[in-house]
Amino acid sequence: MAAATHLCGIKTPYCFSKKALHSQSLCSQKRLNFDLLTESCETLRVSYPSKGRGGLRVVCDARKNDVLVQSEAKSQGLEESINQLSCVMKFGGSSVASADRMKEIAELILSFPEENPVIVLSAMGKTTNKLIVAGEKAASCVSDVSEINELSFVKELHYRTMDELGLDKSLITDHIEKLERLLNGIAVLKDMTPRARDYLVSFGECMSTRIFAAYLNKIGVKSRQYDAFDIGFITTDDFTNADILEATYPAVANKLHSDWNNDPAIPIVTGFLGKGCRTCAITTLGRGGSDLTATTIGKGLGLREIQVWKDVDGVLTCDPNIYPGAEPVPYLTFDEAAELAYFGAQVLHPQSMRPAREGDIPVRVKNSYNPNAPGTLITKSRDMSKAILTSIVLKRNVTMLDIVSTRMLGQFGFLAKVFSTFEDLGISVDVVATSEVSISLTLDPSKLWSRELIQQELDNVVEELEKIAKVNLLQHRSIISLIGNVQRSSLILEKVFHVLRTNGVNVQMISQGASKVNISLIVNDSESEKCVRALHSAFFETDLAVADLVNHNGNGNGT
Repeated sequence: MAAATHLCGIKTPYCFSKKALHSQSLCSQKRLNFDLLTESCETLRVSYPSKGRGGLRVVCDARKNDVLVQSEAKSQGLEESINQLSCVMKFGGSSVASADRMKEIAELILSFPEENPVIVLSAMGKTTNKLIVAGEKAASCVSDVSEINELSFVKELHYRTMDELGLDKSLITDHIEKLERLLNGIAVLKDMTPRARDYLVSFGECMSTRIFAAYLNKIGVKSRQYDAFDIGFITTDDFTNADILEATYPAVANKLHSDWNNDPAIPIVTGFLGKGCRTCAITTLGRGGSDLTATTIGKGLGLREIQVWKDVDGVLTCDPNIYPGAEPVPYLTFDEAAELAYFGAQVLHPQSMRPAREGDIPVRVKNSYNPNAPGTLITKSRDMSKAILTSIVLKRNVTMLDIVSTRMLGQFGFLAKVFSTFEDLGISVDVVATSEVSISLTLDPSKLWSRELIQQELDNVVEELEKIAKVNLLQHRSIISLIGNVQRSSLILEKVFHVLRTNGVNVQMISQGASKVNISLIVNDSESEKCVRALHSAFFETDLAVADLVNHNGNGNGT
């Protein structure tokens, strides 16, 4: 069987192995395609025939015969074509957690010889968490930062990885020294500001990308490392949770396109990082921000596809840690994916869908541990005619407020006063339900990173709201979000309340989003996992359950 092979930028007679030909095809602007007509041929000799005969000759040494002779006109046309960057491949921390994993990711990238990818990387393994803890210890009572175990862990992990990859440690020595100086500064001040925190965690991505780019170059795949904050990622100055500004898209596109056209090399870009528009200081995009880095690059360069490589087989029907029988969801819309991410699915960053939606660029979620799995394809729209429930998402440790006031009755401006209170205090609201005299809502438990709303903030909220209404504060609640075809909400809710009643669970609040893809229920934390397991079993485990919904009332539309 003929095997397609790529021949890259040939200018002079040269000799290649088939493996080398495949690996070099990723980083060349000029590519010639031909069919290798024999599987036994391991070495190919490339030459231009004598003057006047024209064409390009590829000879198999083993059989001493021509594998291909390509016409001069066709060869010239192909050589003049320029292959631009084609897709983004983003890899999370678990994908680059060790030297072995980096080798596997390199092989995975090389298994797509038809692509010219931009690679976006997170920090290695748990590096970000370790750096945060190191900073907190330095700001507390540690007199000698060299005694911080988390710092030792980060240094040992990166130096060991470089040893195992056969790389020179001097590549990251400067970063390690700067990291230690930063921690010493935090220890002296006994304070870690949000700005210092962002600078601290940036070392993880800066080191992982340098190590990976160096390894690719070592194995003969030309690569170039980029710090996102140096190539045009311009953000607000909201440290630890910055937003990307519109100026980012043309700036990043100009830089990466220009470098590629001048000297093609696979770009290896730091995820998660940006530069504040006023301070010019390093900022971060919040937890999981590398996904947003990837989709921003995809939109800016107008690429064909954005691939997000995780440690699960795509987006799942629920959290596998709650229910091991969770199954991959083959297709999602951008709206469904955004709701899933915001309400607790850890697979995607909540804001990452916006650039992809605006650029109408498909996002494919794949498993770097199981690359043959089909994963999940996220697009602008999909066939919803047979869709009922897509996924169940759980968001724990939510605070719920019941706000009651007879002043609401027939009055305008009351809701504005309530929400202006949250705006003044800088607290985000998740889910809202209203009646004539009351409002029920939940508060985002993680304004910044994974920090919970502290009691003082909650007390301030209650104090301000009690000036205009009676307030009941309810903590330790969970949001169960049902992502699916809300046009069939009657069928979904009928099934949901039957399941919850059977399990003795009382729903304390319900909200249907305007996006038409999400119904949210509020229950006690202690009952939440039981609810998810029961609902997943009812909606996904049996064909009879689905058939019952589809055939209900004869047509399955609930009307």
